[in-house]
Amino acid sequence: MPAWVVWLVVAAALGVAEVAALTLSLGLIAIGALVAAVVASTGLPLAFQLIAFGVASVAGLAAVRPIAARHIRQPPLLRTGTAALVGREALTLTEVTRHAGRARIGGEEWSARPYDPENVIPEGVVVDVLAIEGVTALVHPREDPWPLSP
Repeated sequence: MPAWVVWLVVAAALGVAEVAALTLSLGLIAIGALVAAVVASTGLPLAFQLIAFGVASVAGLAAVRPIAARHIRQPPLLRTGTAALVGREALTLTEVTRHAGRARIGGEEWSARPYDPENVIPEGVVVDVLAIEGVTALVHPREDPWPLSP
């Protein structure tokens, strides 16, 4: 069996292992094996094939992997849509119960329910938006609406 075929089999095996492991390292080493297959197809001896494999693999691991890993770990830059409303302050426009209620979030009027279904939040209370379910904001009062008298 020609040497270039062996390198292609090694590259394919490493590629399959990369798909299973998702480490990015095995994929870059598979590219090194492809480079070695190209070198082997030119008829150069095994020593040159191994050098090409090593140089391509180390270059990929040293140069490409850190850049790719940095991009993978970055959080999304901007929350959009309903995700941008979570954590914002709102004002109840009507009494908010488990069945009905309205709140103003950032200038827009939303249907609202208390995050804790047992709560009843009166009109005019400042609340935090804890979640959005469909077109309904789940809210929780910032302060106790009925403080205990001393």
